[in-house]
Amino acid sequence: MPPDRHGDPDGPAPSADLHVHTTASDGVLTVPDLAAAAREGGVDVVAVTDHDRIHPELDAPVTTREGVTVIRGIELRVDAGDQRLDLLGYGVEATEGLRSVTDRIQEDRKRRGAEIVRKVEAHLDVALDVELREGLGRPTIARAVEESDAPYDYKGAFEHLIGDDGPCYVERYVPEAATGVEVLRESCAVVGLAHPFRYRDPEAALDLARDLDAVERYYPYSGSSAEREDPALVDRVAEEADLVRTGGSDAHDRTLGVAGPPAADFDAFAARLPGV
Repeated sequence: MPPDRHGDPDGPAPSADLHVHTTASDGVLTVPDLAAAAREGGVDVVAVTDHDRIHPELDAPVTTREGVTVIRGIELRVDAGDQRLDLLGYGVEATEGLRSVTDRIQEDRKRRGAEIVRKVEAHLDVALDVELREGLGRPTIARAVEESDAPYDYKGAFEHLIGDDGPCYVERYVPEAATGVEVLRESCAVVGLAHPFRYRDPEAALDLARDLDAVERYYPYSGSSAEREDPALVDRVAEEADLVRTGGSDAHDRTLGVAGPPAADFDAFAARLPGV
């Protein structure tokens, strides 16, 4: 059975999951796992949107694996001045401009990861088993903290150690919004704003989305983000700016299909993405 979906249980079921992470960044799914996870989640289209990285095992913007359509995507964090935003690119071509930006980010991710690990180990007098690789993010380090002798689980690692205000936090390089939008427009068939209600100023984030192709309308918000969620605001901006409404689970685990666009919105998205 598909997993319980966020939002109205009587609403339309998602026809795709357009926001999924793998081991190429900070998820646990591998490319060979995708088809089974998609079927278990009740979807037959999955977009792999790893953080700041094009998945090295996906060799085309759209492929088919065991009957499941897999879209090569990316989630790119950008600096909009007053806040940092996440942009989603779909149907990625590996252009020189995008490679240049992501290569710089990944080198900095390894530097930052090594510094966070050093700080955590010194702070707690523990050893962490972390590979300093491309795609390394704080979730991977948090899992290593949970598996170590440290007195913190995954959530506690963020709350007490590596969260933005934690004693082991380290800043990282993030490209300016104009640069991120430019390289994504050059390389992707569709560019959208991810999870608008996870930001400090959702309305400012949605203003930026007006100049894109899409906005993430279907998303499993939780905590304070869920309290601020206003689908009507997203719908209004999408209608005014002619944006495609996308959505996905933002899965970092193996559970897909928790959120995603219903058929009508997916069809509008697929019409802009050759091969889907």
